[in-house]
Formats: sequence, structure tokens, C-alpha cells
Amino acid sequence: MERYIKKQILADLKEKMVLLAGPRQVGKTTLSKLLVKNCDYMNWDIDEDRSRILAKEFQRSSLWVFDEIHKYKKWRNYLKGLVDKFQADQKILVTGSARLDILKKGGDSLQGRYHFLRLMPLTVNELGLSNIQDVLDLYELSGFPEPYFKASKVGCNRWSRSYRERIVRQEVASNEQFQDLATVEIVFQRLPALVGGLFSANSLSEDVQVDQKTLVKWVNALERLYAIFKVAPFGPPKIKAVKKAQKIFFYDWNAIIEPGHRFENFVAVHLLKWVYFEQDVQGRDLDLRFFRDKYNHEVDFVIIENGKPLMFIETKLTDQEASMGLRYLKSKYKDVRAF
Repeated sequence: MERYIKKQILADLKEKMVLLAGPRQVGKTTLSKLLVKNCDYMNWDIDEDRSRILAKEFQRSSLWVFDEIHKYKKWRNYLKGLVDKFQADQKILVTGSARLDILKKGGDSLQGRYHFLRLMPLTVNELGLSNIQDVLDLYELSGFPEPYFKASKVGCNRWSRSYRERIVRQEVASNEQFQDLATVEIVFQRLPALVGGLFSANSLSEDVQVDQKTLVKWVNALERLYAIFKVAPFGPPKIKAVKKAQKIFFYDWNAIIEPGHRFENFVAVHLLKWVYFEQDVQGRDLDLRFFRDKYNHEVDFVIIENGKPLMFIETKLTDQEASMGLRYLKSKYKDVRAF
């Protein structure tokens, strides 16, 4: 199948280098190899490819693909040199499951030399699902191509467990300077149970007996590595909303066991994928938030644009009526669409 972001990558490559980020095993490598008939694909994790990268021994091709090059300490300056020398007649694609987002925060040597895109897991719209059973199959499996297309729940569970282990033992180990990886893995194993509620770093740090500042560093690293994503609150003063609390979700919703929380995570990935696409491709100033106030009014998701609410979404598996929180927020913003 053709991934939803392919046409935009090809269009952007005509103008600048493209940085393609996203979760590990979401399909970045497969997609990059299918973009053109002849591409020179190089993976920093492969010894032979790493030697070629450092020696700048590239094959003649219309596209050079550098995978996981962010693990090279001088990767920014390295790419800057290539772009400045070859950009006029050479297409360059850089893929990775971490750190590429840091470039968007400014102050780097590549400013003005790249387009930034993110590839997210498979979703209902990308797969063209048209009946409830197909949607339920996606919900029961995962949005990652390998377990989804195998269509085996047992196989999906095995893949998901192995995936979470590799995140810590390979990605965290190679991208971060943490010493206590065993405890990082314990923290990562505890996080699925926290999906659906407000994340408390203090409570989790006490639970695993780790300093709170250290735990926050670990959780932030897992977010940088596209293992989890955080959703901040929507909190204008007039509705007395919480300001600092956050929610945590997984890109692989198969990590979540409790049905209601799994469904909330399932919807969260779909919404985040749309938000990222609109940000990266259309340049819209969108963000995904949630709402909760001191009176226990709560709405699972609020999509804002230019700081103002665009739509409210509440996820329920069994309730037949709109929640009190959704009705309350709709009453405060009558022109905003609510679901």
C-alpha cells in the first residue's frame, strides 16, 4: 500500500532535504526505499554503511537516504555540508526515530535547508476502512504495519512486548546517557496503566523509588524516541481549567489493556496523526490538548488552532449520552464542534 505521506515527501524533495521522523518500525525505511527506483540507502547502525557515510562514498542515484544518522555526534554539520555542496542536483532524505524534532526548535546549523515531516502508525482513514469489523480489527491489533498485516492477536502481543523491550535496550541505550536502564524499563512497563488519567511524576517516582527529576528525564527521553506522547491541558482562565497536569499515550495502543483507556489511546493516535499532518504539510498552528477543571468537568481531547478551540472530542465505549464535561465545554464555546 502507498503511505499517506509519500506524495508530500516527493514534492518536498524537489525543494530541499527532507527529514522524516516517527516511531521505530512505523514504516520509514520501507517507504524511503520505495520512493524512487534507484536510491542509495545507508543505515548508521550498519557497520559497512557507517563507513561509507563517514568516507562520503555514495552511489550514483537520484536519492540518498540516511537512516538513524542522528546517532552520529556531528550529524548536523555533516548534513549541512552535503546540502550546501549537492542540493542543486541531489535529493537527500534523512529518517530517524528520535531527535530530528529538536531541529524545529531553532538555533541549529540546518535552518532553512530542510522540510520536516512525520510518519505515524496506520489508521482508519489511511487504510480506507469502511465497516465496523475492519475498524475493530485495527483496534484489537496495532497501527504498526508488521503486527497489523500479520492479523494475529497473539502475534501482535508478542511483537508489542518485544517492541517495548527494544525501545529501552536499543533506542534509549544508543541515544541517551542513562546508566540505570533496568529501572528505565520498569518505568516504561508501568506507563500503560497510567493512560486515561493524569500523569503524576511524583507518584510514579515514589512507586519505583527514583528521584523525581531523574524520572522526568526518562519520560521525556521516551517521548523524544516516539515511544509515548504527552498531551497538555487546554486551560483558558474563564473556565478555571487545570494548567500543569498532562496525559500520556502510546503510539502502540496494543500496550493498553483496559478497554476504555485503550479506546481513548486509539482515538488519540488518530487525532495526533491528523494534527501532525496539518502542521507539517499545511503549516497550520494546531495542537492536541485535553480539558479538565477543578469541578471535575472533563473532555478527553480538545484540538486548538492559533490558541483557540477548534473541536471537542469525548471518547466512550458504552455511554449513550454526551458527558457532562462535553456539554459544559460546549456551553462555553457554542460555535465549536463537539463529538
